[in-house]
Amino acid sequence: MNRAGLARMQDVLQSHIDARRIPGAVAVVALGGHVEYLGSLGQRDAAAGDAMKDDAIFRIYSMTKPLVSLAALMQAEEGGLQLGDPVSKYLPEFSDLQVAVEEGGVIRRLDAARREPTVHDLLRHTAGFTYEFLGSSAVQRKYESADITNRSRTNAEFCKVLAALPLAHQPGSCWEYSRATDVLGAVVEVVDGRPLGESLRRRIFDPLGMKDTHFATPPSEWHRLAEPFAEDPDTGKPVVMLDAKEVPAYESGGGGLMSTAGDYTRFLQLMRNRGSLDGTRLVSRKTVEWMTSDHLGTIAANGELLLPGYGFGLGFAVRLAAGLAPQPGSPGQYFWSGIGGTSFFVDPAEDLFAMLLTQAPNQRIYFRNLFRHLVYAALD
Repeated sequence: MNRAGLARMQDVLQSHIDARRIPGAVAVVALGGHVEYLGSLGQRDAAAGDAMKDDAIFRIYSMTKPLVSLAALMQAEEGGLQLGDPVSKYLPEFSDLQVAVEEGGVIRRLDAARREPTVHDLLRHTAGFTYEFLGSSAVQRKYESADITNRSRTNAEFCKVLAALPLAHQPGSCWEYSRATDVLGAVVEVVDGRPLGESLRRRIFDPLGMKDTHFATPPSEWHRLAEPFAEDPDTGKPVVMLDAKEVPAYESGGGGLMSTAGDYTRFLQLMRNRGSLDGTRLVSRKTVEWMTSDHLGTIAANGELLLPGYGFGLGFAVRLAAGLAPQPGSPGQYFWSGIGGTSFFVDPAEDLFAMLLTQAPNQRIYFRNLFRHLVYAALD
């Protein structure tokens, strides 16, 4: 790494903190498996005036997805499930699904699904589900009216509510970011016969030493929670984020975890090492290669979340070309992020990974793109 480039990266992030664009951040850059930069900038809690520290706990939202995807692939290696299995094999309510046909923002008819969604569809977001916050279609409005995010429901109860709603698309017809990984978390529960949080702890968190990654932060650690500004710096509206102190019945496989830079670095080291860390192998090298390969092919992507030049694997966006995307990178790079302001990427060609953790929901895309470019600019 170019030390001047890393210093510039820190200075740029600090300038945005000084301008009160984000309250604070923890950034990690690793090359060749060695952490070259770990920086804690700004404030962990601006209202309290507390400085950011390396061990701050963040709401990582959709950075939960790769962890749940890994747990499902560990089950596949053990023979507990196969990706070609219909979801209804584990959750019978997802049989006989119907697909909404909309016109003018209204559901005109319901068609029978041409095939059942599979576990593979859940992993790559081609099951036909959607996210209620990504638009205002009739199906998305149904998600909202069903209070799909209600954290008092168990994962099994969530699935029964979701399965009663029509699909937004025919399974396998397109990629659309969705509640699919929440359903995958419920599948993991059925296969393991225990709650999702317990499965993740036994399979991933304990073996990797991820001691601060939970669906709720214990009271003894509340003083480490990173908090957003009370009001969005762009709109002045109140910022509302997941209650990290509440113990939810709904352990969202798509976005419910809290974690730290140290913990998530352990997971990224595991991925960089292709499935093993400190003598412990969680999955095979081939499974990691499979997980981080494109699984869309000619399947079209809806929306703008997948940047030009990217496909999608089993839990990650995967870069397909050196060009096309609006930031530098290498074919084979993979990444994902969280709606609260967290993001990471892994570039096997450069043996590089990096992560930025902040709590600034509406500024997330700008800083995700900025950080990635600053990291690549620091490569010698």
